[in-house]
Amino acid sequence: VQLQASGGGLVQAGGSLRLSCAASGRSFSRYTMAWFRQAPGKEREFVVAITWNGSTYYASPVKGRFTISRDNLKNTVYLQMNSLKPEDTAIYYCAADLGGSGDSYPSLYDYWGQGTLVTVSS
Repeated sequence: VQLQASGGGLVQAGGSLRLSCAASGRSFSRYTMAWFRQAPGKEREFVVAITWNGSTYYASPVKGRFTISRDNLKNTVYLQMNSLKPEDTAIYYCAADLGGSGDSYPSLYDYWGQGTLVTVSS
């Protein structure tokens, strides 16, 4: 599985962005898909996951502001980010885990996209 993330950019605080992650390969619907992010000087952190059967898991800092969704016909997962804050600034990575249960540990994900930069100005 190859993952291609897109949609990052520069936005003012309070604004919105939608990230996309397109997957190539078969059996996309069998994968748990997740977004992680990494800010400068910090470790990669879990943002949100959506399992193969549609269950979602959000990290506390983004709950209520971010929404993950997937379109299995298009082999794509989306991350709608609203009410963005400067602390959301990071490189956002999509990841895939065959089967999976929405785990928050990066080591459990088998495939990673190249990342897309999100910058939120104050």
